[in-house]
Amino acid sequence: MSSKTNLWRGLICLAVIVGAAAVALTMKPNLGLDLRGGTQITLEAKSTDRVKADAEATDRALEVLRGRVDGLGVSEPTLARSGENRIIVELPNVQDPSKAAEVIGQTASLEFREVMAPAEEGTKPGKGEIVLPDEQGQQLLLGPVAFDGNGISDAEAAMPQNSIGDWVVNVQFNKTGRTPWSNLVASACQNPAAGNRIAIVLDNEVISSPGIVPELCTSGGGSSTSITGDFTQTEAQDLAVLIKGGALPVPVEIIDQRTVGPTLGAAAIDASINASVIGLLLTGLFIIFIYRLTGVMATIALTVYALISYGALVLMGATLTLPGLAGFVLAIGLAIDANVLVYERAREEYHDNPKAGLLSALTTGFSKAWSAIIDSNVTTILAALLLFFLSAGPVKGFGITLTIGVIASMFSALVVARWLTEWLVKRKWIRNHPQASGIGGISSVRRWLNEHGPYLVRRAGMWVVISLGVAGVMIGGILVRGLDLGVEFAGGRQLEYSTAKAVTPDQAREAVADAGFPEAVVQASSADGGENISVRLPKIDEAEAEKVRSSIAEVGGDTVQVRSDTIDPTLGKELRNKALLAFLIAVAAQMAYLAWRFRWTWAAAAIISMASVVLAVVGVFAWWGKPIDGVFLAAILSIIGLSVNDSIVVLDRIRERTRTADIPLRQMVNEAILSTLPRTINTAMGATFILAALMVLGGDSLRDFSIAVLLGLLFGHFSTVFTASTLGLLLEEKWPYNPDKDPRKTVDPYAHVVDGRGMPEDGGAVV
Repeated sequence: MSSKTNLWRGLICLAVIVGAAAVALTMKPNLGLDLRGGTQITLEAKSTDRVKADAEATDRALEVLRGRVDGLGVSEPTLARSGENRIIVELPNVQDPSKAAEVIGQTASLEFREVMAPAEEGTKPGKGEIVLPDEQGQQLLLGPVAFDGNGISDAEAAMPQNSIGDWVVNVQFNKTGRTPWSNLVASACQNPAAGNRIAIVLDNEVISSPGIVPELCTSGGGSSTSITGDFTQTEAQDLAVLIKGGALPVPVEIIDQRTVGPTLGAAAIDASINASVIGLLLTGLFIIFIYRLTGVMATIALTVYALISYGALVLMGATLTLPGLAGFVLAIGLAIDANVLVYERAREEYHDNPKAGLLSALTTGFSKAWSAIIDSNVTTILAALLLFFLSAGPVKGFGITLTIGVIASMFSALVVARWLTEWLVKRKWIRNHPQASGIGGISSVRRWLNEHGPYLVRRAGMWVVISLGVAGVMIGGILVRGLDLGVEFAGGRQLEYSTAKAVTPDQAREAVADAGFPEAVVQASSADGGENISVRLPKIDEAEAEKVRSSIAEVGGDTVQVRSDTIDPTLGKELRNKALLAFLIAVAAQMAYLAWRFRWTWAAAAIISMASVVLAVVGVFAWWGKPIDGVFLAAILSIIGLSVNDSIVVLDRIRERTRTADIPLRQMVNEAILSTLPRTINTAMGATFILAALMVLGGDSLRDFSIAVLLGLLFGHFSTVFTASTLGLLLEEKWPYNPDKDPRKTVDPYAHVVDGRGMPEDGGAVV
């Protein structure tokens, strides 16, 4: 490797590092409401006989809602259309969602009508007429709509001029509304039998039906009026917001409502930061212990990775949610995998040819590890991107976070770490003391595996049968216990409370049941170093939610609601189906890629192994009674990547050995498994430090995420050895490679695309 190439690599590294540091120091991350606190409301537009709830109508409704939200005085609100007919409204720091939802979600069909006459029993309204009760309950026959809310330019709440009495809403008419208003006043002035009254109707309810004063009849109506109706200040202000915002072009329905207290979000962020720092330190110490001075370089590169990944997230304006935050923390532990692959290969090269020197061994290590690094990262990115584009909810945030993390980890390992380690091994002292470098020969564990390692694939069929047995037990857990779908997928409402006094779940469960909710699922929930109470119920309204809170307050003293998630069952079903579809498509895409890179036998074995790991984790959660929610889905996405990556590393070694060793297939597979075990163990330890810190320091959601991924790591390593490798071996023996039937086989003997055993060749690359 020329000095000029390494110089350019160093300049690129410095430029990226400086840029990432500048972004991190000058820009703030875009936190989701589950981290900064506030309320998120998802509205779904509904078609009517007159208007279809298409994208155009939904966009018009969004603009009306924007005016209403601005009228509420919420700082930095976010409104966006999602899909064809949904609107997502985010209200930071709003902890009382009921009032906001009441104002935002109303259709606000404002109408001005003339009071024709008192309605007698059996009165039949004519064309355009309706019968409605007034404020006192008297039935009135109202004439056709004179004009609607589109004729209003402004509305504001005010006290009467004499400051005595109830609040009113002063309304200003625009050009569209002035003439109809004058005509309505003139018509009402000529109808003394009905009391010269007009009716102001909001959402099919009479909110005011004042009589026209003589002065108004004389003036012809003017360009403004005042709506009276025994309003309080809050009622008048809310009504003014609705009137000024105008009528929605289509009715909307609230299908999802989430509220998170700012302390919960702050606790999650603090826990993740602490876990990142502690996990990074432990991982760094472990890597330094294993790889000595090159481990120091890898640790520096790992720190750079964290900076680059964070800077990229901030620069792209990606919204960081709780699952995304968990993914960011996990990616720090997994970023070391590429370095481990390179260093293990460099150790082998130096052991086989020490005279070539450390730099040659390191360069060859990068070259030979390249294919495994690329294949494993491409499959992970495939899964992440497909889940991002095809799924909904918090999984999207995890998908983009994971994608950025994978790209940043490849840069840190293949560019930053390479620049640092090549600089290191060129030092004279290191050349004279190769053992201090950490790659000056194989470890004692590797030496034992090479000389006395077990023959793991001797009974390949038995391992497959055992794997099927484990799968049966896990399926049994799913069938017998069922999946405890969280509110996010099942619909309903989940509430979380902090109490002044310590309350056990049994005490809270009994209190909530006595309050009339025996079906409630009541659990303890860790938060900010303490224990909260979590209550999950079918969909309930605000009055019932207050009843639940009061019942817990009877045993827990002063009780505060810190979280509220409400999801319509149809939305939960949709999220669940989208997640499942995205998972199946992601698996199919990975299968196609692996079949192209290896052979269908090995690809099928790797995918079946991955599916068995996912099934095992889901089964454990079913037997355990743990909830299946968006954060768990993010963990499953991580497990998919981890499991496939493990299999790819072994398959890559098998592919290499088919070109360099003429030995029986079983012996070749066994040697490939044993030679990659040190990498597997070292990578797993790096991720375990991060996950353990997250499990100890994080709240319930982060803890469940950590447990799921730890289980995935454990099951994944066993499955790679005892399912992927052995099943692929059996399939390869059943359907051996036939070069005469392979369309990829070229006639040029010097340009082979496929090797003699059916594994596509890789020429390697130097980065």
